Amino acid sequence: MKSPTQTHAIDFDSAKLQRLGFGQIPPLVERPASLSQLRQQMGLQLQTSLEPQRILGLFFREVQRLVPLDALHYRHEPSELRLELGQRGHHSVSYSLSHQGEHLGELVFRRNQRFSEQEQANLEALLVPLLFPMRNALLYRAATQSALRDPLTGTGNRIAMDQTLEREIHMARRHQQPLSLLMLDIDHFKRVNDSHGHAAGDQILKAVATSIKNQLRNVDMVFRFGGEEFLILLSNTSREAAAMVGERLRYSSQMADYQVEGKQIELTVSLGCSTLLPAESADSLLRRADSALYVAKREGRNRLAMAG
Repeated sequence: MKSPTQTHAIDFDSAKLQRLGFGQIPPLVERPASLSQLRQQMGLQLQTSLEPQRILGLFFREVQRLVPLDALHYRHEPSELRLELGQRGHHSVSYSLSHQGEHLGELVFRRNQRFSEQEQANLEALLVPLLFPMRNALLYRAATQSALRDPLTGTGNRIAMDQTLEREIHMARRHQQPLSLLMLDIDHFKRVNDSHGHAAGDQILKAVATSIKNQLRNVDMVFRFGGEEFLILLSNTSREAAAMVGERLRYSSQMADYQVEGKQIELTVSLGCSTLLPAESADSLLRRADSALYVAKREGRNRLAMAG
């Protein structure tokens, strides 16, 4: 049976704001005596961070002092931000957040009991102090992402790759989880530039980057490693699972419809895969993926090779 869903659109313009009157998460304090008191406390707490995850974590915890919840889901597609807190419930109420035409994401509250009209009114009132902290956090995130993104493909750049790889290796060792890399190279890419021009080559690079991202989980990360090379970082992914992902990427890249000025372009990719070894450095992990990619290209391209 499909879970019942109540959906609302909230546009917090200045008139509505006037009408409504409006690191680590600190420990819980005593339940506020009123909605206005809780709203005031949240307004102060939520402005202490520019991290969307921390802001939403604080918000989720504070809201439950007035409206019991099982889960909170947030999504903001332009910044590729998705967050899920708590467990799924059978009933949900969702809000599309915007301010003066600026979209600030989709927020869904879930629990096993239906939401009363009074509870929905309380939720809407409590969304107000979330608005401006999230807007500031999204602006900060956009500025940070811009500095760490390849402007052509929208994937991470080398600076982002270096930072992320070191962090993911640390996390993999700390939690004793596998970590794998895929190095992907577009086969005979020079022919595309020579035959169709660099503008066509740029179109192909963007199309391949999109194809890669469409095949991955939200937690996987893609970086532009070189001219026509991409690095895919697969957290908590074993050697065998990474090989399956690599084959899926190879197949989807081959089957994609690449059109340049109305002309069909046939395209394949080659991949090299490496999985983190005990005490291995980031440079070694990258070298082994690159060596495996070289093997794939040497053996005829359009294939995946695994590092030893």
